[in-house]
Amino acid sequence: MPNLASQIEAILYLKGKPLSLAEIAEYAGCDKETASEALIELIDDYAHRDSALEVVETDNGYSLQLREVFQELVHSLIPAELGVGALRTLAAIALKGPLSQTDLVELRGSGAYQHVQELVQQGFVRKRRQSDGRSYWLQVTSKFHQYFQLDKLPQQLELPLQKEQNSENDEPDEFDETPEQFREESPTE
Repeated sequence: MPNLASQIEAILYLKGKPLSLAEIAEYAGCDKETASEALIELIDDYAHRDSALEVVETDNGYSLQLREVFQELVHSLIPAELGVGALRTLAAIALKGPLSQTDLVELRGSGAYQHVQELVQQGFVRKRRQSDGRSYWLQVTSKFHQYFQLDKLPQQLELPLQKEQNSENDEPDEFDETPEQFREESPTE
């Protein structure tokens, strides 16, 4: 049986997103204090390794991630080859999601079908059939969050996105977009 620090390392790797101490303890099957001690051991171990990875604490929890000095390497080796239209579609899904593919097509036009297929293939969007079977629910994946490093945005930039995702009954504010602003400007995008 691997030690608890190694088990937590595996959990962070497999989940691929920041986890709270409570989540880590639950997945590891131990109490929060024991998980905290093992996590400190793991963080210390990574701090003393000559490794491309590190365990860090973010506002969203603890994460196993590539060290900052290697981020440029990620973008050069695994560039997201998305056109302007696909990026706009991805932005609409991130801001309004989860949303139905039908609603997305109303916002972006019929080119959105091709964009969604491309975004799903690249792993930025997850698609699942609605219960009535007529359309799909679309939402961004953890790859989207990791690739665009949204957890590193300044706090003032995060608020409009978080507000829209967390409250659906709020009054519109200056950050709300009208459907015309999401429409494609030309079919060549």
